[in-house]
Amino acid sequence: MMSILPSLGFAGIGLMGLPMCQRLLAAGYPLTVWNRNPAKCAPLVAAGARQVATAAELCQHADVVMLCLADTAVVREVVFGPAGVVEGAKNGQLLVDFSSLEPSATREMANELMEETGMAWLDSPVSGGVVGAEAGTLAIMVGGEIRNLERVRSVLLSLGQRVTHMGGVGAGQVTKACNQMIVACNALVIAEVVALAESSGVDASLIAAALAGGFADSRPLQILAPQMAESRFEPVKWHVRTLLKDLDTAVKFSREQGSATPITGLAAQLMRLHGGQGFLEKDPSTLVQMFRAPDSTS
Repeated sequence: MMSILPSLGFAGIGLMGLPMCQRLLAAGYPLTVWNRNPAKCAPLVAAGARQVATAAELCQHADVVMLCLADTAVVREVVFGPAGVVEGAKNGQLLVDFSSLEPSATREMANELMEETGMAWLDSPVSGGVVGAEAGTLAIMVGGEIRNLERVRSVLLSLGQRVTHMGGVGAGQVTKACNQMIVACNALVIAEVVALAESSGVDASLIAAALAGGFADSRPLQILAPQMAESRFEPVKWHVRTLLKDLDTAVKFSREQGSATPITGLAAQLMRLHGGQGFLEKDPSTLVQMFRAPDSTS
């Protein structure tokens, strides 16, 4: 017997949301989309998606409503604000949030949504960037009830190569914060390394290949080091402001837990310094500019 695919709603058609929705459509899922800038939905509508005018309307057409939004404040507005998800939510529906948010706020919002509507919440932040979203190779870390995860596991596997249940609501966000701590600190060290190699007369474009397979190797090294060495900062695949937001989230949460994160705190300050110099909307590969000599022509 042929199984019936769940109908999906998706809010947040940005750098990550667009390719994720394109994969869902390619997998055959009925998809309804909404975005604060409606024009960004155009390529999805052309590919067969239905577009609605409000987030609340997503619930009329979808068993599962998915979010991929900028930060905690935006998610709160889209879910609980005027014409938000809460106004259309029904008991038994499921919200899956791919955004990277504050763990404590996620737990509060999940409890509020359940109490008001009976709609359950899975926090399911992702790692892998735009490249991973396009290829369907994201790592997805999930917080929430396992029975709710099983309802959408096949959907998530259309988007990622790995889906891991980390615990109750908020556990996915804690895991994503840990992920971003490693990624951001790694990116800053890679920037230091490239700048040091350049100032020493070493061909920095060879660093990634030279270290491949060794203990210093990583996906960020293989992606960022060549970009930094070539000063190849376009196209923007992710934003400095996103890394800064996630670092601030990690530092705030660690403070709430009484846990020491001094390296992450320093990384947040360096990222804030870089962003304050006009790089908030730029790619993190631009971090190398912070460590290059002022008269560098690289």
